[in-house]
Amino acid sequence: MRQQLKWLVTLAMVFSLMGCSTISGWFDSDDEDPKQPVELERITQTVKIKRLWSAGVGDGQGDGFYRLQPVIDGDRIYAASAEGEVAAFERSRGKKLWKADMDTQLSGGVGVYGDALLLGSSDGFVIKVDANTGEQLWNTRLTGEILAAPQGNGRVVVAQTYDGKLQGLDFDSGEKLWTYDSNVPVLTIRGTNTPILRDNTVYTGFANGRVVAFDAITGAVRWEVRVAISQGRSEIERIVDVDGSMALVGNELYAASYQGRVVAIDVTNGRKLWQQDISSFSGVSQGFGNVYVADEDGSLNAYLRNGQGLRWTQGALGYRQLSRPTPVSSYVAVADFEGIVHIISQVDGEFAGRVKADGDGVRADMLSDGNTLYVFGNSGKLVAYEITAKN
Repeated sequence: MRQQLKWLVTLAMVFSLMGCSTISGWFDSDDEDPKQPVELERITQTVKIKRLWSAGVGDGQGDGFYRLQPVIDGDRIYAASAEGEVAAFERSRGKKLWKADMDTQLSGGVGVYGDALLLGSSDGFVIKVDANTGEQLWNTRLTGEILAAPQGNGRVVVAQTYDGKLQGLDFDSGEKLWTYDSNVPVLTIRGTNTPILRDNTVYTGFANGRVVAFDAITGAVRWEVRVAISQGRSEIERIVDVDGSMALVGNELYAASYQGRVVAIDVTNGRKLWQQDISSFSGVSQGFGNVYVADEDGSLNAYLRNGQGLRWTQGALGYRQLSRPTPVSSYVAVADFEGIVHIISQVDGEFAGRVKADGDGVRADMLSDGNTLYVFGNSGKLVAYEITAKN
């Protein structure tokens, strides 16, 4: 019953965030839906957006509202689809090097360490795959659906399950080493945070609004920080999930929660350095001395990393379900529910260009390297774009 309730709320949250006009049409009211996605206005294109290559990866995100993330490792990029296809591509040209079928529905991926890829399935399996061939090396079943990429460091693999558990596995054998069980609220957004594993410390966020640091070998808690405080009269008002991707820069960790805050944390001691109120489900990134967060209302915000407040905000993308902001060259890119990628100046937040990458939308985090942006659309289209300023 608990899982059914969570699923129903997930659907409700998805439709709420979409702000569909058809939903307001269910009611006898002439009032305009306040969360209707705004229509895009024409912009002056000041960048050249050149498509370098495009490739297909199975059915992409499938029908499970997944956010399967591609990953860059050296001269390769790896991607996985919900139907179980995993593929490796040459990053510069998009040439497919290999593909493999995992014979199961994938819901979390792709993590990479050394010569291993790490995947999660909808029926709770963590899967280790040879990054050079696609051969499955081992799989271990956990307690619930895995909605974010497992991570490894050569000794341990860590994965978070939808039932609020973080588990550590032996990197070589897949043997279970430890389990941490968080306090899962009655209602949550569908998704989990992707752990960050640096050296022998794991950082991850939970649906209870907390970010926790663990010893990767033993699972012992080193510190925990409350990002958001659950408050409100209804269970929906009390949702404070830390689901979106975090950013770790030096000793500073940046995280954001739904209906909560964006915070900067000193990872050496768990001390909160600064915080700003915001509601985000897609996560944070950083560049040009800024911390970028897309609010659920569609505004893109750049906060100064030094904690001195807001540098700029771009509010012309209201309720367009923005992805995690991705710095690329001197710009920051966000994708929306229509699959349009918006290129914005990191300096002042002004629009510099846009391109439609996938008609089915983009939920997965985009990737970048230098002036190249990689977009994995919901339909399974993986595209590389070169972003350069016009002369």
